[in-house]
Amino acid sequence: MSNEPRRPGRHFLQIPGPTPVPERILSAMSRQILDHRGLEFQKLGKRVLAGVKTLFKTNNHVIIYPSSGTGAWEAALTNTLSPGDKVLMCETGQFAVLWAGMAQKLGLTPEVIMTDWRVAVDGNTIEAKLKADKAHEIKAVCVVHNETSTGCRSRIDEVRKALDAAKHPALLMVDTISSLACTDLRHDEWGIDVTVSGSQKGMMLPPGLSFTAISDKALAASKTAKLPRSYFSWDDMLVNNANGFFPYTPATGLLYGLAEAIDMINEEGLDNVFVRHERLAEATRRAVRAWGLDIQCRDARFYSPAVTTVVMPEGHNADNFRKIVLDNFNMSLGTGLNKVAGKVFRIGHLGDTNELTIMGALAGVEMGFELARVPHKKGGVNAAMSYLAETSAAGLKLVAAE
Repeated sequence: MSNEPRRPGRHFLQIPGPTPVPERILSAMSRQILDHRGLEFQKLGKRVLAGVKTLFKTNNHVIIYPSSGTGAWEAALTNTLSPGDKVLMCETGQFAVLWAGMAQKLGLTPEVIMTDWRVAVDGNTIEAKLKADKAHEIKAVCVVHNETSTGCRSRIDEVRKALDAAKHPALLMVDTISSLACTDLRHDEWGIDVTVSGSQKGMMLPPGLSFTAISDKALAASKTAKLPRSYFSWDDMLVNNANGFFPYTPATGLLYGLAEAIDMINEEGLDNVFVRHERLAEATRRAVRAWGLDIQCRDARFYSPAVTTVVMPEGHNADNFRKIVLDNFNMSLGTGLNKVAGKVFRIGHLGDTNELTIMGALAGVEMGFELARVPHKKGGVNAAMSYLAETSAAGLKLVAAE
């Protein structure tokens, strides 16, 4: 038992994942474990395997692993590539860095397009790189859709256009760990070959599940790929998934939760989920601008609907500020990672989040600025509040009725 006094109310977990788990999902996960070779589990398996396809907007296979999203990264690379293969990657932030590091550790040869971590992937640069690759040595292009460390969302449709314009046969692999169920994702329409994601962000689940959507082209590549794989092999998974089962003991409790999460998303409507995320993100950015602070993503075209990364004023440490907010208001904000450590903090507005949740978070930030003596203008909370009131669906109906 802790000697610390009890803190009333709930903890505000405003990091960009893992996100708070709704009560409905917690309740669904609390069921007794099934025989994972029995008929009742088979129904659950078929239900979640079919349901998750709708979130990726694909008619192709989606594999569910009991792993973090990092496991899905590894599955994407090891099932499609061979030792020494060159992969083109774009360093838009920390998670792009980590994926490139994994590629190198696996014996691949990453070629990395560098950025200053304030922009998204540039389709023109990718097109130029691919056109210069006359021998087609580049076997895959790997990009992060929504870079959680910087709050930059890349245009995957433009990346696909770059591959098509270059007439290059490379596979397109996309990390959607913080964009699935937060923003539009079209695995089939955008010609993505491998899309990877995880359970703990927009999907509202605890960490522990990863998802891998696979095109026919990627599946064909897996037949000749030479990188070793066992646990993350697609072959055994696909054979067992065809009947609603898994080749090894599945995370049954998380699958119960996944089924409930898919139901919740469908009840709200997937497009409505996207609109909600965009609206709360814009409210957050309006608050940041009203405070007179910079947003890490400097191009509005690439703003993230899932996370806003805020640049601290010169001479003020973001982690010291985060600690003051946590100690005084029981709220966790996301830390800056790698080269932006101590320079930025991140406000998560993804998952099961609504207007009052984000208003509470922004109030905590503004009060934290006061206590930490961070130079800022007052009025960020009011700016966000006005925007949310003006764009409220109920409010708009009321105005129309008058």
